[in-house]
Amino acid sequence: MVKIGMMIGDRYEILEKIGTGGMSDVYKAKCHKLNRYVAVKVLKQEFSENENFVSKFRIEAQAAASLMHPNIVNVYDVGAENDIYYIVMELVEGITLKKYIERKARLSYKEAVSIAIQVSMGIEAAHNNHIIHRDIKPQNIIISREGKVKVTDFGIAKAATSNTITSNVMGSVHYTSPEQARGGYSDEKSDIYSLGITLFEMLTGRVPFNGETTVAIAIKHIQEEIVSPKEYVPEIPGSVEAIVLKCCQKSPDRRYQNMAEVIADLKQSLISPDEDFVVARDMDEEASTRTISEEEMAQIKRKARRQDAYEEQMRLSSQYTRPPQEEEYYEDEEYYEEDEYDGGDGRMEKVTVVLAILAGVVICSIILVLVGRIFGVMNRDDIGSKIDTSVEESSGVMQPEGTAPPPEGGSSVLTVHMVDVLGWDVEDAKKEMVRIGLVPEVTTVESDTYEKNKVISTDIAEGAEVEVNSTVVLTVSAGTEAKNVPDVTGLTYEEAYNKITAEGFLVNRLESYSATVEKGRVINQNPLGGEPAADGSSVTLSVSLGLEEGKVLMPNFIGGDRIAVEEWIHENGMILQSIGEEYSDIIAEGLVCYQNFSAGTSLDPGTPIVFKISLGRDPAAGITYKCNATIEAPTITEAPDYSSGSDVHVLLVTDAGKVLMDATTSSFPLPVNVYGITSQWGTITLTYTSTVNGVPESKSVQRRIEFVQE
Repeated sequence: MVKIGMMIGDRYEILEKIGTGGMSDVYKAKCHKLNRYVAVKVLKQEFSENENFVSKFRIEAQAAASLMHPNIVNVYDVGAENDIYYIVMELVEGITLKKYIERKARLSYKEAVSIAIQVSMGIEAAHNNHIIHRDIKPQNIIISREGKVKVTDFGIAKAATSNTITSNVMGSVHYTSPEQARGGYSDEKSDIYSLGITLFEMLTGRVPFNGETTVAIAIKHIQEEIVSPKEYVPEIPGSVEAIVLKCCQKSPDRRYQNMAEVIADLKQSLISPDEDFVVARDMDEEASTRTISEEEMAQIKRKARRQDAYEEQMRLSSQYTRPPQEEEYYEDEEYYEEDEYDGGDGRMEKVTVVLAILAGVVICSIILVLVGRIFGVMNRDDIGSKIDTSVEESSGVMQPEGTAPPPEGGSSVLTVHMVDVLGWDVEDAKKEMVRIGLVPEVTTVESDTYEKNKVISTDIAEGAEVEVNSTVVLTVSAGTEAKNVPDVTGLTYEEAYNKITAEGFLVNRLESYSATVEKGRVINQNPLGGEPAADGSSVTLSVSLGLEEGKVLMPNFIGGDRIAVEEWIHENGMILQSIGEEYSDIIAEGLVCYQNFSAGTSLDPGTPIVFKISLGRDPAAGITYKCNATIEAPTITEAPDYSSGSDVHVLLVTDAGKVLMDATTSSFPLPVNVYGITSQWGTITLTYTSTVNGVPESKSVQRRIEFVQE
C-alpha cells in the first residue's frame, strides 16, 4: 500500500495524491536522483494481483516509454516493489480537456481545431512507433498551464482490454469505436474515430451518443449514424463538420487512413474553413476483387471460431456474458487448435446432450415433488427452507439477495450484480443497495432535469459484478434550489453538528482512525464544504478516533542525531532497513537528512525504516554550467526533406529534465544564452513538417549538446 512520505524504487518520494482512476492512483513525487518532480501512477491492488495483467501492463508501459514527443506525457520509468507496480511519468501542471470543456461549455472551432492538431501529432508519433492508444478521450488529454496539449496513458489501454477489464474500469464507452464496442480488432483508425468524437464534444459541449446504460451507448456507436455537429452549433464551418463526420464513419475503411491525413485537413480548415476539400472515401470504387493473403485468412478463421464459440456459450447461458475481448483478434495467438474445433455438427451434438441432461433433471425434480406431496414428506415451505439453509451453510456466511454462492473449491468471496436505480427516490435506492448487499454513499448535485432527491447516476454500472459490502456512490439531484453545505472540516463534532443542522441539513456520523487529526474532530465531509445539496439532505461527517491502537506515529527526525533514531526504532518494534549517507546543502554533517516516511505517518510495528545521515555539503554541488550557443536549422544530412524558411519547433531539455527552450521559429541560427544549469548534457529536438505525395508529415531530429562549466 502506498503511503504519503514513503520512498519507491529508492528514488521517488511520494508527496501527495493528485488523482485516481479505474485502474490506478496517481501521486506527485520527487525524484531524488534527478532532483525533479514527477507523476507516479500506481496500479490498484485488484489489478496488481493479476499476474497476466501485470505482465502485459509492464510490456505496454515499457513500449510507451520509448515515445518522446512534445504532445505526449512522457514515461520515464516502470518498476515494481513489494507488490506495488508503478509507472513514473512527466508531471504536467494543468487540467484535463474534459474539465476545460466543462468550464467553457464549448470551444470555438479555431481553439478546438488547434487542440485537435496537437492531439493528432501526439497520436501520430505513437502510431509511427506501432503503438495504438485505444482510449482517446478528453479525460486522457491534458492542457498545461503554458497551453501545451499532451496525451497520456499511451499503451496502457491495450494491457487492460486484453485482460477483460470491465467497462466501468476501462475508459468511457462514449468515445469507443464501433469495432471496439463489438469486441473486435482495433487499429490506428480506432484512435481516429475516438479523436472525432472528442472533437465533436469540443465543438458542441456534448457527446454525440448517450444513453442510460453503457450497453445502450455502445449499440448506438454500432448502429446509429452520428448527428452533424452543425445541428447543435450552426456556425461551425463546413470543412470542420466534414472532418468530424469522416473521422466518425462506422466503417474504418471510410475514415481517414492515418493521422497525417487528419492533421493535413485540420490545418487546412484553419486556413480555408469554408472550403470543400475533405474527400469522402468511395468504397464502391475501392472494393475491387483482390486475393486474400494467408495472414488475413488465418485472422478470419480465428475470428470465425471465436464468434462460433461465443454464440454457443450464449445459447447455453441464461445470463448475459461479455463478448470476446479485442485481444482475441489483435494478438498473434491461436485460441482454438485445429483438432479441438469439430465444426457445427460437433457443437450441435454437445448442445443436444446438455439440453437432454437439463430436461432429465427437471423431470426428476417434478417427480420428487409430486411424490413428496402425496406422502406428506415435504411441502413447498420445506423445500424453500432447505434450499436457503443449504446455500447459507455451504458458504459459511449469510448471503444478501441477488448474490451468487462461491464455486466449489473456489474463493469464498461473495459477489452481487449492480441493479439499475436511475430515477429512483434516494431513500428507496439506498434500501435497494442494502438489500442486495452493497453500502450506499450519497453525493448531491444541482440539476434542472431530475427532480429533487432522484438518483442521477451511480459509480458502478448496471449489471457489473462487485463484491458484497462494496461501496456504491449514488449521485442525487438537489433540484434547482440547492444550498451550499458549510465547511466543517477540522471542527469538533459538536461544532460541526450545530453548524450543519442550523442550515437545514441532516448529519450522518462515521468514525475512523487518524494519525493527524485530533480525536473528536472532523477529518472530512461529504458533500464537501461549498458544494450544493438539497435542503434536508444528509451530510456525512468522518470523525477522528485518534491514532489507532497498536499503531506508531512517525516522528520528525530530520536534523536530529542517529542515537535518537536507533532508540525510537528499538522502543517501537520497528525494523531498521538501512542507514545510508548522502550529501546535503541544508543539514549539517552527522545529522539525519532523510527518512522514508514523513512525520505524522501512522505505521505498524515491524515496518522497515530507512534513514540517511548527512555528509555535509557536496564538494561538487557548486558546479554549474552555461549554454551560450546558436542552434542551426536542420541540415540536409539530418533532414533531406526539410524546406528552408519553414517553421521548426525547437525543444532544448537538460538530462535532468529542465526545459531551457521551447519555441517555434523559421529564423536560424537561433541564439541560446542560459546560465546556472545543473546538468552537463542536454538534448535538442527539432520538429518540422514535410510534404510527401501532397500529404504533410511531422518529423523530428535530435542533437546532443554539452554545456560549458561556469
